[in-house]
Amino acid sequence: MLLTVVVSAHRVQGYLRAALESVTEQPSPENGQTDLELVVVCAPDGELELAIAREFAGRDPRVRVSVPDGPWETGAARNTGAEAARGTYLLFLDGDDLLLPGAVAAISARLAEDRPDVLRLGHDRVDWWGTVEPGDALPAARNQLFRRAFRDAHRLRFTEGPYDDVVPVHRAHFLASDAGSLASLDRVCVRHRVRRTGTSATTPGRAHFAVIGAYERLTAETGGDPRIPAARTAHLTAVLDDPGRIAPGDRAAFFRAAGLPGRYAAHRSRGVVRAVRARARATARAGRKSLRARVMRALYRADLRRPLDPRLAVYGAYWNRGVACNPAAVYAKARELVPHIRGVWVVSSRHRDRMPPGVPYVIEGSRAYWRTMATATYLVNNSSFPGGFTKRPGQVYLQTHHGTPLKTMGLDQLPYPALTKGVSFERIVAHTDQWDFSLSANPHSTEVWDRVYPSSYEQLPYGYPRNDVLCNATAEQTGKIRAELGIAPGSTVLLYAPTHRDYREGFLPLLDLERLARDLGPGCVLLVRAHYFYGRSAGTAVGGRVVDVTGHPVVEELFLASDALITDYSSLMFDYACLDRPIITYVPDWEAYRAARGTYVDLLSGRPGDTPGAVATTEDELREVLVSGAWRSRDADALRAAFRRRFCPYDDGHAAERVVRRVFPVGSN
Repeated sequence: MLLTVVVSAHRVQGYLRAALESVTEQPSPENGQTDLELVVVCAPDGELELAIAREFAGRDPRVRVSVPDGPWETGAARNTGAEAARGTYLLFLDGDDLLLPGAVAAISARLAEDRPDVLRLGHDRVDWWGTVEPGDALPAARNQLFRRAFRDAHRLRFTEGPYDDVVPVHRAHFLASDAGSLASLDRVCVRHRVRRTGTSATTPGRAHFAVIGAYERLTAETGGDPRIPAARTAHLTAVLDDPGRIAPGDRAAFFRAAGLPGRYAAHRSRGVVRAVRARARATARAGRKSLRARVMRALYRADLRRPLDPRLAVYGAYWNRGVACNPAAVYAKARELVPHIRGVWVVSSRHRDRMPPGVPYVIEGSRAYWRTMATATYLVNNSSFPGGFTKRPGQVYLQTHHGTPLKTMGLDQLPYPALTKGVSFERIVAHTDQWDFSLSANPHSTEVWDRVYPSSYEQLPYGYPRNDVLCNATAEQTGKIRAELGIAPGSTVLLYAPTHRDYREGFLPLLDLERLARDLGPGCVLLVRAHYFYGRSAGTAVGGRVVDVTGHPVVEELFLASDALITDYSSLMFDYACLDRPIITYVPDWEAYRAARGTYVDLLSGRPGDTPGAVATTEDELREVLVSGAWRSRDADALRAAFRRRFCPYDDGHAAERVVRRVFPVGSN
């Protein structure tokens, strides 16, 4: 075996899957022989990383998983992976690195030329905005390939603590250079993904002073190799200049401890000039606001000096459309468990008619709204609060989200410029910085939120509170809902709920609703619910057995009233799966949608966990699925069971209670 790729995985739950795919999906050589293996070393407390790694190992015999004992040390993890390796060469990646397409083929071709002991690889890095920059010139574990026998002979082990790769990487470079066995590959093979939330290696603090000690150890182990001073100065200066590593208050001390040449005052002045220029550019970009907005903001700033009200919580849902979704379920449970905390909803003026009687609310943008936002201790939303508020110290913000991500979200939308026209990703990231808690419906959501909304919030893997009613509803409640909708007893009820298309204006059902109802016979009722982006009506001409329920205020009630769901790319399918009722995927424009928006789950793959049940891509196929009974066949049931295991593991009817007990001071008054 030519190559072992060792991936150390610690707190990279949103990035690890792509890292492992970048290795396992490398094209196989023409002779079909296995030329690489992948050893994933996971921290024992990283449950999601471990689950992802084991998933890969379960389907690819080239992947093995190792879990070292004791507290996590990156150096120790890399050593563990190296000791388990069987390849002739070793490549050490982190869980946020990528092996670029074709890298293994290029590496194999280069190694065939002279079999060096160390092969330096071309590398680059990409930030969370998608900007790709060349990698730095400093040797690092990710941009070196080591012959395993060479590593073992010279005991090139990674050290403990930060900067664990300084000693082994430099020693390998010096030893191979002296022996004439150092080679390079100009092709970019490795891409490091710079995470906005940073890592222990990019978090400001005195821990970065350890780089000084690393070069002291290197000097001692090499007997003072004359090549060290130049490498040391370059590396330590880079650390000093990085605001993500050395805090401003520590820079002078680091400069002195490092013994860097020159004067720190001169070094600092260059940074001041850069900062002044950056502020000037930011000021120039700032625009003027309307008079009313400026007045409201002035009053709001005054309210920010008021004390926070520990008995006030503010709620919002779907961009101020009223009481709905997860925030509604949290609000109801909070009234039960923390009744001393008053909940107030934010609603837009055009949706104020949706507010239930007796529920307190404020109109977005009003004086009451800004005062509420300034003084509420608790903030709960499934989207965002309007107007750009200033989150104060002491305020607690729970982001509940409003669906399991099937289509790309957050920063993953960057590669789709036509879709995201007018979207400010800077605002998305700034909003993410306000969150204290991010609610997760399942491990898939946890993995995605961690990457696409990068910030330092706490993930709550509790399930969706809005689904509690699906787990707890009785037959009597379901019957009452069906009666209120005018559904005759004994009817088979199909809920058709497609999502919106970013590339299409207005709701246009991709099937003939009346014809489908006729084909299904008099015992079937078709409920039609358009996406809320299209207003309160589907705008379709319907007959007696086709009922437009777009304006119905509670989608969970429609779930309970139905016997099966017909949908396409709507996240409703993940919630509906809690009921363990048939889900039919109708996707006549799958390729167009996937190209325009991007998806995380391949609904058409037929793989357990991806496809929730029967699938149709044309009207005729959908009609056949329904008329033949394939929608409730044994095969469809098996797919649905796997789908539920993947996406409904936390939904047990108690999600709202878990959320309230974590976020609010239950038991105090």
